[in-house]
Amino acid sequence: MKKFSTLAAFRVALAGALMLGGLLSLSGCSGAQAAPESSFVLLDGSKKIIADLKGKVTLVNFWATSCVTCVAEMPKLISTHNKYKNQGYDTLAVAMSYDPPNYVVNFAETRKLPFNVAIDNTGAAAKAWGDVQLTPTTFLVNKRGQIVKQFVGEPDFEALHRLIEKLLAEA
Repeated sequence: MKKFSTLAAFRVALAGALMLGGLLSLSGCSGAQAAPESSFVLLDGSKKIIADLKGKVTLVNFWATSCVTCVAEMPKLISTHNKYKNQGYDTLAVAMSYDPPNYVVNFAETRKLPFNVAIDNTGAAAKAWGDVQLTPTTFLVNKRGQIVKQFVGEPDFEALHRLIEKLLAEA
């Protein structure tokens, strides 16, 4: 019975953290912090480093094929990417280290993901970005390479679109 209580308490805490979702943020440019130096191995074997993101507004999404919320939000990420990609916006989906690479490749191919997908096979990228453990965890990075917002759980996409438009309008 004690074990159940501990597990139940953990589930309640986890649910509460996930419900906070878009409430966890680093708002405003004055409080923005530089995106961590990190590199990503894309599905095609090429590498992308954080410096490659500068000059674009970029959404960095840590996700997993086994994450129900991640799978559910993917069509909205695709739609967001397609809406803003010609205006200087990019998306980088980073699969967690525990996600089998063949699952990630299959997911990306069958869903025809229009953005870069990386596999964080060592966990180094998740660690660099604040030791990401919960998925989805999403970061919005401005043109200067600074994190301006972090979401744990699915973002409020209307608010996200407003913020993307604001960041795209900045010099």
